[in-house]
Amino acid sequence: MSTQQAVASGEGPREEITAQIVAQTGITEAMIERLVRAFYDKVRADAELGPIFDARIRDWEPHLAQMFAFWSSVVLMTGRYHGTPMVKHNRLPVDAGHFDRWLALFEETAREICPPQATEHFMDRARRIASSLEMGVAGTHGVMLAKGERFRRSDAGAVG
Repeated sequence: MSTQQAVASGEGPREEITAQIVAQTGITEAMIERLVRAFYDKVRADAELGPIFDARIRDWEPHLAQMFAFWSSVVLMTGRYHGTPMVKHNRLPVDAGHFDRWLALFEETAREICPPQATEHFMDRARRIASSLEMGVAGTHGVMLAKGERFRRSDAGAVG
């Protein structure tokens, strides 16, 4: 759909971009919800990540609703999420190993639920998010990561 057609139909640029992504990847809001629910089921059962989430989240439905909006914004460009993920992650007791585990579980879940094109789209964004959050967490501990460098809590003198 051209921009003129989008304007004539009442769709704006954001809706046009979202429609193009859906057409290219097959990702839908329903797929996002299935992926997020299945992923967090795995996270909650995970020996490494589960305790971190359990210590902070009591009522999972509001958190999941936020994650549906977050991933909708990230992968479909819908603009549904209005939060500050960096602020929420900066003080967590996590490092590179936690982000690696998060990515492994996310990719495993995406491969189970999504077609290959959608999985690659999700994983491209997930890798960027994990990298960005890891840099933010490192910065909170006074560590500036060089390109390719990873944050290990023991490097910052923290007990991990």
